Amino acid sequence: MSEDGEPTVRAELMEQVPNIAMFLHERRPNFPAAFSRYLVPIVVRYLTDPNNQVRKTSQAALLVLLEQGLISKNDVESKVCPVLLDLTTPNSDDDYKIEAVAIMCKLVSMLTKDTVEHLLLHRFCDLCSDGRLFQVRKVCAANFGDFCSIVGQDATEKHLIAKFFELCSDSVWGIRKACAECFMTVSNSTCPEVRRTKLSPLFISLISDPSRWVRQAAFQSLGRFISTFANPAGAGLYFKEDKCTPAGRSEIAVEGSTCREQDKNRCESGNCKGAPTAGSEAAQITPSNCTEERGAQPASPAPCKAEEQRCLPAASENSNNSAEASPESSEDTYNSFNYWRPPLPDISQDLELLQPQDKGERESVWSSEGPATRREIQKALESLQPHMDDPDVQAQVQVLSAALKAAQLDAHSEEELPEASQDSCGTTQQQQEQQEQHETPLLASPSDGADPSDSEAPPVSNVGVEPPVKKPPLDYDPYDNRMMPQLIENVQELHMEQDPDLLFEEETSKLQNVIPQQLLDQYLSMTDPARAQTVDTEIAKHCAFSLPGVALTLGRQNWHCLKDTYETLATDVQWKVRRTLAFSIHELAVILGEQLTAADLLPIFNGFLKDLDEVRIGVLKHLYDFLKLLHADKRREYLFQLQEFMVTDNSRNWRFRYELAEQLILIVELYSHNDIYDYLRQIALTLCSDKVSEVRWISYRLVVEILRKFYMNGANDLGLNFLNELIMRFCHCPKWVGRQAFAFICQAVVEEDCMPMGQFAQHLLPSLIALSADPVANVRVLVAKALRQTVLEKAYFKDAGCPHQETVEETVIALQADRDRDVRFFASLDPSASTEDTAALI
Repeated sequence: MSEDGEPTVRAELMEQVPNIAMFLHERRPNFPAAFSRYLVPIVVRYLTDPNNQVRKTSQAALLVLLEQGLISKNDVESKVCPVLLDLTTPNSDDDYKIEAVAIMCKLVSMLTKDTVEHLLLHRFCDLCSDGRLFQVRKVCAANFGDFCSIVGQDATEKHLIAKFFELCSDSVWGIRKACAECFMTVSNSTCPEVRRTKLSPLFISLISDPSRWVRQAAFQSLGRFISTFANPAGAGLYFKEDKCTPAGRSEIAVEGSTCREQDKNRCESGNCKGAPTAGSEAAQITPSNCTEERGAQPASPAPCKAEEQRCLPAASENSNNSAEASPESSEDTYNSFNYWRPPLPDISQDLELLQPQDKGERESVWSSEGPATRREIQKALESLQPHMDDPDVQAQVQVLSAALKAAQLDAHSEEELPEASQDSCGTTQQQQEQQEQHETPLLASPSDGADPSDSEAPPVSNVGVEPPVKKPPLDYDPYDNRMMPQLIENVQELHMEQDPDLLFEEETSKLQNVIPQQLLDQYLSMTDPARAQTVDTEIAKHCAFSLPGVALTLGRQNWHCLKDTYETLATDVQWKVRRTLAFSIHELAVILGEQLTAADLLPIFNGFLKDLDEVRIGVLKHLYDFLKLLHADKRREYLFQLQEFMVTDNSRNWRFRYELAEQLILIVELYSHNDIYDYLRQIALTLCSDKVSEVRWISYRLVVEILRKFYMNGANDLGLNFLNELIMRFCHCPKWVGRQAFAFICQAVVEEDCMPMGQFAQHLLPSLIALSADPVANVRVLVAKALRQTVLEKAYFKDAGCPHQETVEETVIALQADRDRDVRFFASLDPSASTEDTAALI
């Protein structure tokens, strides 16, 4: 039959192969080698069948056999893999190659690491570079993560990373999109250094891809990729806020500015790549120390300007030590870190003589930097105009426009200074301009052929401090990320002169060293409305979905980076975005801890409580998990709002009330018995009278937990009041459903042992026995079941000295003679026998 000329017969035969293989596997002693000898060769031969339907059927059969483990490892290596390798050679048929690549990629997850490395890894690398069929490269890209997961970190970094870079830059957008989708899996298979230095820039290129579909896939994977940077030791999950001693603002300012200036133009993605300038005596902080300081507290460059201005005069006053200055030979090696000096020797004797000259020089230095910065901003804005369609460019234009306006206002205010004030400084505006012209050689770069020693103006001599280098105007390219740090640096320096405190707060809210800053910036931009128009209409939902993972990666110490984004998402106009946050707010509360939760999450949580039912259900499903993280005082405030969950937009939404009952069962343990009696008791009674039977059934368990709480805490009076209320509300209910509910409650109370049996026999049992004469058969059925299968099986009622034993037994005998057949059945049924489900009787 396997050699039949009719394709339909061969295809039908392949569909039966898995069943035949299972039959032979179960009877292996009788057929030890039949499957390997006869069936496996047929399946493998059909992979090259000329009929497409036969090939598809054989591929499906092969995958089923592999999933069920029916093919031995020896058969896979000796029979299946050689055929796949032959079909994927460069000279094989295109259709066969595409199908074989798909099978090989699916086969990887079912093979061992050694088998994949030995047989398939090198061929897979060759297929990733197939220049003739983009379908082959697309299949490889879609399954790239599976290969990385199987072969492990070493083989991934040695063989696969280079191929992944090729696929990410492929000319076909579908291949780049597939790479973006599997980026997280690939990242998990690499070391942190490769992830930070190689994969992060590669992912940034995918986010700025010309294809909208690639950008969409990249943004959807951005949060998952960021989560691969998570480190429990650095994320702060075990951080004890009450034992933390925060550093003072002065320490943060000095240490942060030191690290920032040392890293400037030398650090990439938060990792220091170079050492400080050799001519600086103070440059003794190693790159690792710099990283640790930035990790301990987000560094702010705000007070750097003030420190620099304080250091410049002191350094310039010591003009006698000018021989120790060491100017660099290139503009690229200029590092303003050298301005931070150890305490200098006492030069008070020369202070009166040198102060006027140094002051004028200092003013000329800073006044010369200001216009250069404004010219750079203006040129950058002009170069950005043709690219205004890009949301990233729009954001840059907004930042640069604000900076330019601030620079212009600052320059205008300087021009309007009173003459008396200028005279008191010892220089007029004309004198400053003349002095600036004289000092031009001092500010020129050595690379331009200017020698500071040939300056006409008196030289400013600093101990170990190289002369400041005037930066040339930037030739700005909006898509060249290498130009952005220098321009942003100039903008930051301009803002530092105007409002250091404001910049301190802004920079502190953005700085972190857990992940590359560009990744975080792109993630925060997902809430930009322009992204929804140019990338994906649901990009905000993807941002909300991955936010807990990003928060876990950054740690609670970096929550300030995400706070504004979270608040923006919480007020998003799309209810799906708010719903996503509502379902994960309890997880975020675990990450942030009690203090940050109370400060930042509670207002958003309160807003979700008043939102649509589609959003409120997310909060309700994890209400217990969230409330248990709050302080007792904060938690008690929500007792008043639990009643609001009883009101829904649609009264038919019974699952909402069902979820409320489930959560209340857990919430009982969080509050005192008095609070439960005052607030939860009434909700439980209302749910027990619900129109939907499922809601009533789960509510009986809530009543049991409330009674257990009362009696475990010795609140017998509250328990007795609750029992009397149950009797009045349900046992004497004019509707039979209420009386039936009382029988269910009694049965649940006895089964769960939530109260002493003596109390039950005294307060509930007489009312339950009275219902044995109820005119409605459905009520008597539940009474018979409760008495026969639950009450009489308790040791309390089996005791011969029990005063209620005789009454219960007589009632059961009477029910066994009831006129209704179902009542007689449950009253006579042996409790050890399997019984029918009576939930339908509710």
